Amino acid sequence: MVGIQPKADDVTKTADSAVAVALAGAPDWRVYPPLTLGPILTVSLAQFVEHGYDATTVRTIARQVGVTVPALYYHFENKQAILVALLDHAMTTVSCHVDAAIAEAGEAGDAPAERFAAIVEAVVLYMAHHRDLAFLDSERRALTPTNRARYVAHRDRLEQKLRETIEAGRRSGVFRTDDAASCGRAILSMCQGIAGWYRPDGPDTPEGTAARYVRIALAAVEYTGR
Repeated sequence: MVGIQPKADDVTKTADSAVAVALAGAPDWRVYPPLTLGPILTVSLAQFVEHGYDATTVRTIARQVGVTVPALYYHFENKQAILVALLDHAMTTVSCHVDAAIAEAGEAGDAPAERFAAIVEAVVLYMAHHRDLAFLDSERRALTPTNRARYVAHRDRLEQKLRETIEAGRRSGVFRTDDAASCGRAILSMCQGIAGWYRPDGPDTPEGTAARYVRIALAAVEYTGR
């Protein structure tokens, strides 16, 4: 039987603080500790990744966890609430690491290239270390309009940080691209793709992948090397 687990509303409300505490205890923002999801979310994540959101039933999740369907509904109102909790955890995790990377790199106007590289590195490391969680972005189409709007707004805030850094680089002359918005979207889409092909047992390490993608991203914004 599953242990005591917060209800969905509580999961959403405490996600930010929980991830922030975990990050505060890590040596630096480059460290992504293993996921600490409850049994229901752990099983749901595995089922969504393997079979897809639409093909996964609450009954299957309950059976895999070892609880009755009514017991599962005590913790989460429905399957949508489970997906929302997982996506909230995903966005909170990557955002906390990106914010820490930005804080270390400094203000965009002072060191835009360093800040840009740090953002890309943090995102790539997230995609490699938590590829299953990152892969759930492909299931955002299953969200209700209200939930999708909230999730997209969270994604947009991350994209805005990258775009503002690119624009700062353009103003200082370290980036020559004339389209910061398109570059930002393209770079984040490129990074998102890592969740589809990266394998922990493959030849690529998260750190090596991050270094390679930072070089590609710098080329995309036409880094001058100053």
